[in-house]
Amino acid sequence: MSALTFDKNELGNLEYSLQREMLSTDRRGGYMSTTIVCCNTRRYHGLMVAPIGEDDRTCVLLSSLDETIVRQEQSFNLAIHRFRGVYEPRGHKYITDFAYTPTPTITYRVGGVILRKELLWIHKRTQLMIRYTLLDTPSEIRLRLRPFFAYRDKEALTHANMEANGRSYPVSGGVKNRLYEGYPWLYLQTDRPDAEFVAAPDWWYGFEYPQELERGYDGYEDLLTTGYFELALAKGQSVIFSASAERMESAEQIGTLFEHALMRRTHKIDFRSMLRHSARQFVIRRPDGRTEVMAGYPWLTAQIAREAFMALPGITLEQEHKEDCLDVLDSVCRTLRDGDFGGSASAAQEADAPLWFFYTLQELESEIGGREIWRRYGEAMKSVLAAYRRGIGGRVALHDNGLIWASDDRVALTWMNSYADGRPVTPRNGYQVEVNALWYNAVRYTLALAGEAGDEAFVAAWREMPQRTADAFLGKFWLPEEGYLADFVNDAETNRFIRPNMVVACGLDYTMLDEERTIAVLQVVRQNLLTPKGLRSLSPQNPLYNGTYAGDDRTRSYAAMNGTVWVWPLPFYVKARYTLTGAGFTPEVERLLAGFEEDIQRHGIGSISKMYDADPPFAPKSAISYAWSVGAVLELYRLMERFDPARAEGRSAPTDARTAGTAKSRTAAATAAATKPAKRTKAPAGAKSVRRTERKTVKK
Repeated sequence: MSALTFDKNELGNLEYSLQREMLSTDRRGGYMSTTIVCCNTRRYHGLMVAPIGEDDRTCVLLSSLDETIVRQEQSFNLAIHRFRGVYEPRGHKYITDFAYTPTPTITYRVGGVILRKELLWIHKRTQLMIRYTLLDTPSEIRLRLRPFFAYRDKEALTHANMEANGRSYPVSGGVKNRLYEGYPWLYLQTDRPDAEFVAAPDWWYGFEYPQELERGYDGYEDLLTTGYFELALAKGQSVIFSASAERMESAEQIGTLFEHALMRRTHKIDFRSMLRHSARQFVIRRPDGRTEVMAGYPWLTAQIAREAFMALPGITLEQEHKEDCLDVLDSVCRTLRDGDFGGSASAAQEADAPLWFFYTLQELESEIGGREIWRRYGEAMKSVLAAYRRGIGGRVALHDNGLIWASDDRVALTWMNSYADGRPVTPRNGYQVEVNALWYNAVRYTLALAGEAGDEAFVAAWREMPQRTADAFLGKFWLPEEGYLADFVNDAETNRFIRPNMVVACGLDYTMLDEERTIAVLQVVRQNLLTPKGLRSLSPQNPLYNGTYAGDDRTRSYAAMNGTVWVWPLPFYVKARYTLTGAGFTPEVERLLAGFEEDIQRHGIGSISKMYDADPPFAPKSAISYAWSVGAVLELYRLMERFDPARAEGRSAPTDARTAGTAKSRTAAATAAATKPAKRTKAPAGAKSVRRTERKTVKK
């Protein structure tokens, strides 16, 4: 039984099937992705897309594989492609079933011939395997398999040229091909010794990718086929096709590898197991020992640190994969120089990225304990804070009032980093609300750990900072007449746009807001931003609001930051609501989770999309599988089990009492004392479903 169900009567309807895309990864940065009828609609689609070389450049090597059934001198092509406005061939009309688990499987029926196709992307290898099984037939058939090669960067498109090498070189069980120098050889082999390869190199012109055209990009390319395999199949017989960067030594090796890999595939039977499987696909282990988080598929990269830090708790700790979380953090920490991380983790590129590092550590504490956090990362934490205090890259600085200032007219330094015409869509130069909420949280958390570890020098140097930050924050950001927080403040303006950024200030472990202000902010968020899929990036009451993410790149960039729904802020909203209301909030969390269950059957199969339209019906948009989104939804489960432990044990929780996981408000006196190395509520190492947290507030 699977959580995924597809309407068999609609599989031949392209409006239905082309909107549903499948994804399988090798956990090393490579993937297979196409629609459920194997018609590529994006430049990023392909049966074999893999990183090559030391720079991790990802390339589409094998674009597609056409299957043709030949029976009684009649040919039936099971493939489907789009060529400049027409679909040809139209093999989707033969599809009678599609299943996603344990591996993507398509069933075709041509008269009395029933053929099953199982696609298997091998973990930790650059290898695709497809098993074809003839389930039924009135008589023997011949099966023809024709590969189409792209051999280009996944961001590019290829066109017919004289440099491509269309020659096929014989190897045991098949051939090897390499279109250009500098790319890997691909070994095309089968487990059937009677399979014949017929060399017939030829360019096919004008493949059309409608998703690219809709987004305002070039969407046409030419692909090279080098020939085709052909063999006879009788009822009950199978053949396994393998495309690999490594040569398979025998037919037996091909069969054994396929069976072993298929046995290791998990049966994804419900919504949560689907998301856990999706989450595992984001953790990438590179050959040089780096462990990274892929921001999303199919076009995003592993070089976006903010998304990595924010997604890690959900995609790793929710299923108790603390080693993956530690390995990613260790890989990032190896880039630390003078208190600033390398690459996109640098505050000079993303002003808030290093501050999300502290958020991840806070979540990790429930798995390994505060003492281990300090032992492993204490020096890095202190170094990062010191770098902010000194100033970073001429763009980010700590002012005397205790607030972080981030400014560059040409660079979007916060998560709202869409560009149009070469400039940020949402320039937010100055003091940003979420950056300073994160700064306060980071300083308070580091002080707490340092105090417990007896680091008196650090405590003495930093103990006055939190109160200074809190005083300035409330003075700058709190809008008493409106009852919410400004989005950003600079010398020229106090920006009053209602955006989701202020919810971060409500949902961190250490907050500068008292209960009254928190309630007011959450009420504004609920009335203006909350949808079944997340929070809008701008209130519909704002004249700049755009409820639909569509059109060319410029239009989409504006919509993304001025209305489009994002999933990632949901955990901060939910945590703040839990903190205020206790376990009684669980039914609303369950309704939010239920709202995502339909999404794993559309757009990205088995995963959560990057964003959603801001107006009903809240259609999924952009990347089909996004670490930020998947991590956020899984984080809702973690919060529900933390704040409602009775539910985690399968019992009904009382709705009128706070549970052990519910945070407590602190008095002003306790808040003042908190800047000293006082005791705090610790998360014990090994704690899984229940974590006691304490809400730290500052009242002005």
